[in-house]
Amino acid sequence: MDNNEQKIWKSLFEAARAVQGSHRLSDYVTAGEVAAAVESSTGKIYTGVCVDTACTLGICAERNAIFNMLTHGEHKIRRVLAIMPNGKNGAPCGACRELMVQLMPKDYGMIEIMLDLESMKTMRMAELTPEWWIK
Repeated sequence: MDNNEQKIWKSLFEAARAVQGSHRLSDYVTAGEVAAAVESSTGKIYTGVCVDTACTLGICAERNAIFNMLTHGEHKIRRVLAIMPNGKNGAPCGACRELMVQLMPKDYGMIEIMLDLESMKTMRMAELTPEWWIK
């Protein structure tokens, strides 16, 4: 990974870190424990936080960031980074992967996912999700 790519990943991390922070909104809703940043194919960065509810109405940070990107008229994802409550990075859940696959059925395999910023370990969706139902 070259210096420019490392700078991009660090920018994604800083953008996600800027919106992360656990907030209890009511007895039934919390937000912000997980934060994500998505880089679009144009190089713009979009962020989102998880919203956890007492039922299944919540949303993951990655999908929230993707929806933010969609709201701004973009739909092609280049990179995804999520920060878990412990400050480490992690791979998107199945629902987030499913959205990325359906959004970019021909190109989803090229999306880069940050697994560990400390070691700069990334994985493409093709490796992370090799046999999806959409081909």
